[in-house]
Amino acid sequence: MSPILVRPVREQLEHDRVIRLLQAKYKRKFDVAINPGNEQTAPVGTGPSPWYPDLVLQERGRKIVGVVEVETAESVNNLEAMSQWVAFGKLRAQFHLYVPASAIDSTRRLCADLGIPVAEIWAYHSIGDQLRFTLVQKTGPGLPKGSPEPRTSAPKAAQNGSAGRAAEKTVAAKPAVKKVVAKPAAPPAKAASVAKPAPAAKPAPAAKKVVAKKPAPAPVKAAPAAKKAVAKKKAAPPAKPAKRR
Repeated sequence: MSPILVRPVREQLEHDRVIRLLQAKYKRKFDVAINPGNEQTAPVGTGPSPWYPDLVLQERGRKIVGVVEVETAESVNNLEAMSQWVAFGKLRAQFHLYVPASAIDSTRRLCADLGIPVAEIWAYHSIGDQLRFTLVQKTGPGLPKGSPEPRTSAPKAAQNGSAGRAAEKTVAAKPAVKKVVAKPAAPPAKAASVAKPAPAAKPAPAAKKVVAKKPAPAPVKAAPAAKKAVAKKKAAPPAKPAKRR
């Protein structure tokens, strides 16, 4: 715990809970000593005033390879950074910093302004009664011997955005993958031409009414014989009656 900060009880309980959870995860590869609350059991540094980070990671030969500091919303400030983060960044061991997800921007700005070399910055947040950790910044090589990155045993829960899900996965060197030259994709088949709709048939012009012409009356020809008889009657004078003897 910082000598210049008194956390609220609730934050202090959460702070110590994160410390013990990280201890169980790092313990698989290292000897882990912790300084929760007011305890000062694992000092680092030389001189009359050693420092007591929240977690001290040691190899089996008792060589310190990393120190971990867990902060809460109240302890991410300029005074805390100048009093502790600067000192931890000067150690030969790697400095890992765990802060609440809401304090990521402030943490980055403080580290940049004060020139603090932080190997890894992690964000943590609660989902129900479980804690989740997300790696948000990493500089330089990781811890030796492929130490495991802290995880939680809680089932995965849906999170907003894909960045959070990708960051939770273990950051490990991926094996070299042979480059496969992708064959150019075949051009997409042209869509079948859509048949143009046939133009609408023009309505047939209305048939003109054909008025049947009445047949002309055939001329009545007079019998030729009759005509001649009439003509003779007209031409011939009337016969004189014969004289009686």
